[in-house]
Amino acid sequence: MKNRTEVLKKTLNGVGVAALSLGIVALTVGCSTKNYVRSQTAPIVAQTNQLEKRTGDDQRNIQDTDARAQQGIAGAKSAAATADQHAMAAGQSADAANVNAKDAYNRVDSLAGTVAGLDKYKPLSDVSVTFRFDKAVLTAADKKELDAVASSLQTTRHYLLEVTGGTDAVGDAAYNYALSQRRADAVVTYLAAKYNIPPHKFYMVGIGKDQEVATNKTAAGRAKNRRVQVRVLSNMEEEGAPERGANGN
Repeated sequence: MKNRTEVLKKTLNGVGVAALSLGIVALTVGCSTKNYVRSQTAPIVAQTNQLEKRTGDDQRNIQDTDARAQQGIAGAKSAAATADQHAMAAGQSADAANVNAKDAYNRVDSLAGTVAGLDKYKPLSDVSVTFRFDKAVLTAADKKELDAVASSLQTTRHYLLEVTGGTDAVGDAAYNYALSQRRADAVVTYLAAKYNIPPHKFYMVGIGKDQEVATNKTAAGRAKNRRVQVRVLSNMEEEGAPERGANGN
């Protein structure tokens, strides 16, 4: 019986030692595994942290770039708006100047009773330019005809220009009268701008369809009536007189 007890004790002692050994081994293996995992994951964690930092920096850079871009776009829009305002103001000034210049032209029904000493004026040259139906736009050929007349004015001092606009008989009389004025305006505007002719030299007569130069019963006749006639009249007495000096002699 005693022997059995000793054997049992020895056996238990052996089992305890084995269990303790296994525990120590397991603890050692566990610690080694944790250390191994930690050594393997540490670089990954570091790279992840770097990536997150870089992503944050990129996001901030993108936001800064977008803000600068928006500021640039706003500045460009502001500059464009300012330029548009300046262009509009310049256009309005030009339109106002054009209106003022047109208002300075002499618009008359005829030269008789308007020009003092009209009997002293003699025609030097004249030209007629024609227009398409319901149009008041000069063609290149029209401008060439007007250039031929205007070139002679460089050596002429005491002159005036009688500009008479006409239409065919198609349409309302009031409309045709306004159209004849627009045609005369087109001629005067061209000559004044290109040859620097003062407004007071022009006497504009809008006659509408009242004075035909050809029959309105044919297309060819109506085409001739859609015209502006320009006559250069010169005061021959003044033209022949010697020009006075600055002292009035």
